[in-house]
Amino acid sequence: MKKTNYHTHTTRCLHAEGSDEAYVQSALNQGYTVLGFSDHSPWKYDSDYVGTMRMPARDLPGYVASVRALQQKYAGRIELRLGLECEYFPRYIDWLKEQVRRYQMDYLIFGNHFYPSDETAPYFGHATKDLATLRSYVDSSIEGLESGLYACFAHPDLFLRAWPGFDDNARAASRELCRAAKRLHIPVEYNLLGTLYNERYHIDGYPHEGFWRIAAAEGCTAIIGVDAHAPGQLENETGREKGLRLLRGLGMEITDTLRYHDWEAKGAAAL
Repeated sequence: MKKTNYHTHTTRCLHAEGSDEAYVQSALNQGYTVLGFSDHSPWKYDSDYVGTMRMPARDLPGYVASVRALQQKYAGRIELRLGLECEYFPRYIDWLKEQVRRYQMDYLIFGNHFYPSDETAPYFGHATKDLATLRSYVDSSIEGLESGLYACFAHPDLFLRAWPGFDDNARAASRELCRAAKRLHIPVEYNLLGTLYNERYHIDGYPHEGFWRIAAAEGCTAIIGVDAHAPGQLENETGREKGLRLLRGLGMEITDTLRYHDWEAKGAAAL
């Protein structure tokens, strides 16, 4: 199994640290064969809202240029890929599709943090404490997965950071999410940044073993995602080894690759 990571942020998202090249160097130090950059996507809002945890739209050209330059500099040493981590905001999704086409991005990963946008909606990782918000998370996640835009479902168990215990409602939500991902052939991400958060604060948020037991039972495919917000997080092997032991122990299929947009095919033009 190759050592890969498709979930890597940059300082443009306003809550990460380190140069773009430092992430590449850390990946090389740890024997990664593929490093995908997938910073938090910008959005072109209709309102005057300014996102506090994502790349401003003005920084997108520089982000693309930086990754492209690193691809050339490190060609033959590591495969670098260009992507974004995005929500599914129906009102603004056409603008995002335009950027994906314009810059011929390799892939998008689905991180469902807010819905219908972050202009007014609270963060699911903090707000999912009642049935209405849980229902919103599940329904908007499935809507996003069904869009066909995303190569994987990042931290699908994000809602469990706030939900009070792995009860019948949490199990039912997990089952719905996993069945949708399985039906649509979309890998679900075992998120290593979440493991660091769990350990630091002594909580059982995400990744949550209960969720992953259901994911295994539903026949989902897993992928490991570092969700790196600092270069050194690519060099922390503890969470990866623990995650692989759990997933293999559950008998899950684990992939080390994502589906890329094929810009030579007509299908990519349909974005």
